[in-house]
Amino acid sequence: MIQRHQRIVFWCMVLATLAMASWLYYEHRQGRQRVQQLADETPIDAPTAMTESVTLSLANDADGTIAPADRQIALPAEHTARARALIDHLVAEYALPGSPHPLTSGAAVNEVFLIPLPLVGHAANSTDSTNQTPSSPVASTDPNDLQPTSPGGELAVIDLRGSFVSQHPSGVEAESLTLASIIGTLHANLPQIEQIRFLVDGQPRETLAGHADLLRTYPSHDATTPTHP
Repeated sequence: MIQRHQRIVFWCMVLATLAMASWLYYEHRQGRQRVQQLADETPIDAPTAMTESVTLSLANDADGTIAPADRQIALPAEHTARARALIDHLVAEYALPGSPHPLTSGAAVNEVFLIPLPLVGHAANSTDSTNQTPSSPVASTDPNDLQPTSPGGELAVIDLRGSFVSQHPSGVEAESLTLASIIGTLHANLPQIEQIRFLVDGQPRETLAGHADLLRTYPSHDATTPTHP
């Protein structure tokens, strides 16, 4: 004859088994619902960015040179996003271990603005609260008015992040190499950019880290150092 305590243990085990089965069934349903939700939220025909060959102008602190380097990178098609992505990839290279031009990792750019030239009657100097084209009126006879050298020429206004600037190594060569590297990379991949200005968190700043001038307009050009036999 089964004793009373054995019957209690038996029914407790049955109840525990039923409770476990119910819990597993509930979790199974919840898991299926989560998977289905993710599937519903994921666009079926989302475009996949294809990698392409780009040229980065990489600086070397040891000899003060800039050399071209080909990379396979997925870039957006829109020009301002493309310019920003190029600079982000460039700075990411400098954050790698053993970089010949070491910089702190992290995003360097808030935004890039591309403004058609000529820039007659305006000077690019800050971004306003509405995040529109960073320009302000000046006299149209200003000798610094920017003119394109070819049809479709553009001015790139690069708004650097304050965190990037505050952590940038100080020194004439280090700062100059960073600017030349950015300029050369944009020139190699976006030839319609003819002039380049720099802001920091949307405002003019005198220098990058105490030396390299950020108030001037830089011509876009090939920044790589020619090699001699």
